[in-house]
Amino acid sequence: MAVEAEVEIAELLTKVRAGDQQALAELFARHRNKLRRMVQLRLDHRLAGRVSPSDVLQEAYIDALKRVDHYFEKPDQPFFGWLRLIVGQRLADVHREHLAQKRDVGQEVSINRGGPTTDSACLAACLLGNGSSPSHAAARTEAFTHLEEALNSMDALDREVLALRHFEELSNTETAALLGVQPAAASKRYVRALARLKQILETIPGFGG
Repeated sequence: MAVEAEVEIAELLTKVRAGDQQALAELFARHRNKLRRMVQLRLDHRLAGRVSPSDVLQEAYIDALKRVDHYFEKPDQPFFGWLRLIVGQRLADVHREHLAQKRDVGQEVSINRGGPTTDSACLAACLLGNGSSPSHAAARTEAFTHLEEALNSMDALDREVLALRHFEELSNTETAALLGVQPAAASKRYVRALARLKQILETIPGFGG
C-alpha cells in the first residue's frame, strides 16, 4: 500500500508540474489532517477565537498554488516537507500580523526547516486544553506557567520529536526525515521525551494523580 501511495503521489506531482491545479488540490487534501494537527499545536493560544486552523490552511493552500514551481527546483525533497514549510511560513505571517512583537515569529519558519524550535507555550496550552486542566482560572494559569517552564527545560530536539510524534502524530520515519536524523535516533529520543513528559506532568496539580 505504501508503494502504491508513493506511485500515486508521483503521478499527481507530474500533473502538478504540467499545471494541473486539481492535482495539487488532491495532494494538499491527502496531507490536510497532518497539516491541521501541525497548525493546531503551533497556533498561539492567544489567537483562539480569532484565527482557526482552517483559516491558516486555506491561506497556505493559496500560497502553495502560487509557489509550487519552487518545489520543482528541488524535487528530491519530500512534498509533505515542502508543504509543512509553506504552512509554517503562513503561520509565522499570522503570528506577525496578530501578535506583532509579542512572539518570536522566526521560530515557525525554522521549525519547518527541521530545526528543534517547538514553542513550549503551545505545548503547554495543548496539554492543558485536553480535559485534564485545573478547573479554576488562577490554578490553570499557575499550572500553565509551571508546565511551560518545565517543557523549556527539556532538550530542544527531544521536545521537537515529542511534538512531531505525540502531538502531530507523524510516523517515526517522517519525524526522522523532517529533523534530518536517523530513524533509530528519532525513536530513542521519542521514548526519552515521553518519559520526561510523564515526570513533568506528575509535578503539575491536576495531572499527577
